[in-house]
Amino acid sequence: MANSQHNYLRRLPRANYQGEAYVHWIMTIDDRKTGWLTPQFYYKFRELLTHTLFRYAINCPIYCCMPDHIHMMWLGLSSQSDQLNAMKFLRRQTNIVLQKLNCVLQSQGYDNVLREDERSDSAFAQICEYIARNPERDGLVAVDEFRLYKFTDCLIPGAPEVHFNDDQFWTIFWRIHSAMAKNGVLKMAHSSEP
Repeated sequence: MANSQHNYLRRLPRANYQGEAYVHWIMTIDDRKTGWLTPQFYYKFRELLTHTLFRYAINCPIYCCMPDHIHMMWLGLSSQSDQLNAMKFLRRQTNIVLQKLNCVLQSQGYDNVLREDERSDSAFAQICEYIARNPERDGLVAVDEFRLYKFTDCLIPGAPEVHFNDDQFWTIFWRIHSAMAKNGVLKMAHSSEP
């Protein structure tokens, strides 16, 4: 009888990814292949991420597309948010694009569900800055110039004018996030000012 054991990473129970969960996701390209991260891919990825976040009621205060992997921090907006389903959807859609570039994502992404102590405003901002500094650590930009890396930003459905490198980003992000969590994504999408 053939061994049917898989090398899957163990996930926490589904409830940890639902509701107002805070999860750091990493999607890695199979065999760490590079060459796919182009401006064209980047804009298509932002489109797919926008659809995913809107569909599953999630905010993304930071994502960082690296040459062989992608980091994303996701925050659920409602009791109906389900990040496992959202990630499954995004991975499937992203693979359609990547296959045209002769690569695919590894069979499973990595995740880190944030603990309560990691969710305080200051601790959370530090984790997001750590993600933003990935290009710096890989030598893609000089030390303390991570803000210049062109494949890092935030994505808040309905707020295209907000960017991770804005001076007042965290004040703006938390105001919008709180309003979306309270009023719902659809109401926020139809209002002119969060």
